Amino acid sequence: MTMNLTIDPWIPALRADGRRDLFSLQDLFAQAQDLRDLAVKPHERIALMRLLLCITQAALDGPVDEDAWEQAQPLIQPRVHTYLEKWRGSFELFGNGPRFLQLPGLKPGKETDAGNAATKLDLTLATGNTSTLFDNDAGDLRSLQSARSAINLVTFQCFSPGGRIGIALWNGIETIGKGSSKHAPCTPSSMVHTLLLGESLLQTIHLNLLSQETVTDSMGTDRWGQPTWELPVKHFDDKPAVENATQTHLGRLVPLSRAIRLDDGGATIILANGLEYAIFPAFREATATIIKRKDKPELAVLPASTNRSLWRQLAAVSVRRRSTADATSGPLALSHTNTLGTTTLWVGALVTDKAKIEDVVESTYSLPPGMFSEFGRAAYEKGVAHAEERESILIQAVKTYANSLKVAAPAYDRARQYFWTRVEQHLSSLFDLARNTDLAADLPNCAWGKAVQDAASDAFEQACPRQTPRQIEAFALGLRRLNFRPKVNAQTPTTAHE
Repeated sequence: MTMNLTIDPWIPALRADGRRDLFSLQDLFAQAQDLRDLAVKPHERIALMRLLLCITQAALDGPVDEDAWEQAQPLIQPRVHTYLEKWRGSFELFGNGPRFLQLPGLKPGKETDAGNAATKLDLTLATGNTSTLFDNDAGDLRSLQSARSAINLVTFQCFSPGGRIGIALWNGIETIGKGSSKHAPCTPSSMVHTLLLGESLLQTIHLNLLSQETVTDSMGTDRWGQPTWELPVKHFDDKPAVENATQTHLGRLVPLSRAIRLDDGGATIILANGLEYAIFPAFREATATIIKRKDKPELAVLPASTNRSLWRQLAAVSVRRRSTADATSGPLALSHTNTLGTTTLWVGALVTDKAKIEDVVESTYSLPPGMFSEFGRAAYEKGVAHAEERESILIQAVKTYANSLKVAAPAYDRARQYFWTRVEQHLSSLFDLARNTDLAADLPNCAWGKAVQDAASDAFEQACPRQTPRQIEAFALGLRRLNFRPKVNAQTPTTAHE
């Protein structure tokens, strides 16, 4: 079997008319101005964008600074075409020569080891010890098409969660870790990844390019580096190549976190631990958001959660990094944004619990200019806090209802789910707070505050039936708790004693 990623189709993308097709790397870049977007799962989008950005920045050898970035978009397609032609041999998926993201000379740790099913690389399938998430019919013997194998390979190297893993022999030496592995670079803390979206795939790539100046400013000197296919790691003690792969911007974009070798048919793989990647604060991923923890003094990456919608965290994501003194900020590519217009952000994550994958999440938001100002973010954050306060009161109201009826299991989850689903339908009113910060001065009476209150009332009705006299009485008690407003005492003027 043969497949070269530069000339054979494997990347799903949407044409302007909505048709979904597969593209080789050369065709994807050649038609990028006419393509709307990638057509993949959230974690695959992050991994593929890292690959596209790595190729582009290597082809441009930059951009050097922000002035060069502004002039870079017309250069992308011709430079990338030449670059991919030069490095075509490094993008073979199979064969006896160099292979893309696979280690040469990798052998099973035991002669009797038949290897893993190639489906192990698909994080959304049920294979081996991976829990069933999206496909109840996944099996160890499933044969994957080459295009699927390529996407899985790129994504697995970026997102493979840490945990127990097999031991293989690389050039006759056991892989590192003694059967244990750490998280791949994109996985720690279920980190939220943010990408800027343009009107075309070409514009999206341009918007997310980092200049060498930005990389030096945010990650330190000598952190630009080379893609791993330009400086291959020949063995674990190959210090210059390992440092490039694990400690530089371009080296980490397409990582080698796992030692992998596909068989020639693409049905099975050798899988073991690869290189170890330092995580924040030792190294900052460009698409991550850095926050200050409320309960701890140190900085941390913004995590995603299945219990907290991504829009509730946009105030942190939209912080633009302006200098090395800025400890917290959203994705580094925000330094390119024009604050005079709307900015479209894609936000997503692979949510994990230690080594267990829980879910993938994603959303797209159009942020008004006010979200990139301190006052606009503060107003937005105040609106989110108002909704969270109403959720807390809603739960207290449901508890009052349940206690009155001596219900052992109050419908808290049902109330929360209905409340946040209803609230999310009114995000335009929340963004209005960033557009007009005066609205935040009287949240209960603005459109957002009224929508939040209506959502709480509807959620209470959904979670608390009132069909019997006892239920009606309990409902009234809970409703009183839901609508309770403490009286605001007028301040009494103070009089000086003579």
